[in-house]
Amino acid sequence: MSIFEDTAPRAKRRRPLRVAILGCSGSIGTQTLDVCRQHSDKLEVVALSVYGSCKVAVSAAHEFGVRHVCVADETHKDDPVLDELPKGCELSFGPDALANMAALPDVDCVVNALVGAAGIRAGYEALRAGKVLAYANKESIIVAGELLMPLAQPGMLIPVDSEHSAIFQCLVGERTHEVHQLWLTCSGGPFYGMSREQLAGVTAADALAHPTWLMGDKITIDSATLMNKGFEVLEAHHLFEVDIDDVRVLVQRQSRIHSMVEFVDGSTLAQLGPSDMRIPIQYALSYPERWDTPSQRIDWCQEAPITFGEADEQAFGCLALAREAGRTGGTAPCVLNAANEVANAAFRQGECGFLDIERIVQAALEAHVPQKVESLDQLAQIDAWARSQARKMLAGVVS
Repeated sequence: MSIFEDTAPRAKRRRPLRVAILGCSGSIGTQTLDVCRQHSDKLEVVALSVYGSCKVAVSAAHEFGVRHVCVADETHKDDPVLDELPKGCELSFGPDALANMAALPDVDCVVNALVGAAGIRAGYEALRAGKVLAYANKESIIVAGELLMPLAQPGMLIPVDSEHSAIFQCLVGERTHEVHQLWLTCSGGPFYGMSREQLAGVTAADALAHPTWLMGDKITIDSATLMNKGFEVLEAHHLFEVDIDDVRVLVQRQSRIHSMVEFVDGSTLAQLGPSDMRIPIQYALSYPERWDTPSQRIDWCQEAPITFGEADEQAFGCLALAREAGRTGGTAPCVLNAANEVANAAFRQGECGFLDIERIVQAALEAHVPQKVESLDQLAQIDAWARSQARKMLAGVVS
């Protein structure tokens, strides 16, 4: 099913859009709150979740007058700061409560800013409940796209990632069967141009120094390995109904062109703008309208030349692994994601080298016999198996 509106744009709302922000203390979550501050006449924050940042949740609950707060980590049940929540604010704990928050009757739109596999069930429940899903949790689509996409009614699934937001914007009003290929742009990360020999010696501190974007640590490492770009290839495959090999990765170091769509007639449309995630976040909340910018505008007359390059899939093998997992399909992307989460965390903690991330993920994929995706429970079992495999391989790397 197409994610684009097949009818006239929605009628102007008579009341603010009621928003739930899942993962409000993270990078995307805090920037979503920024957008909600700027457009308080159009957006009403009614529900918030955090993993364990209770102080952040309490502060935001007071500022926005939210009615529901969920703390995913149940070990924080006795955190005294939670006693300071506004009177009448409903408090819940744990992953089940988090998934239930995505389907609350007084929520119109769910911003899924959760990191990793934890966000899959929440995205599923949001779509099943008929909510608008503005999602930055790419794992929802990468791992469970075969389950989620059939639930996505036109205009109800809006990507927040800058690249997929760009493609989405370029395709509004277009005929998707006239697309020749997608150009998915990429900054190249901090190690662009390095050989595998050079990459073998880089540290987590080196990898966390992203040249253009401010993101959470996990996704910043994924950007350095280009696994994040591999994930985005799979995401685009599901969202826009194109073949894996019709998604080209283009290095655009200045991060001004956020992605492009090339059509069968040779025309290419691109979306350009500042490197500011609040713009795609806002578009996901305002679609099909456009609101006043939350960012400083670019004076294009003063901009440095825009350059292009090709991603090196030999040096950055995670991108090639992601493509292969996408071609295999089924449960292979689930294994890709789970093993990468383990290896990514291990690298950040100094337990393995940069290139070991690729080796661990590849070994887990080779040990897996792909299955057809049938349920969230099945994916949870595959996820647990892949994490166990990755930890065993990690122990071998360390020893």
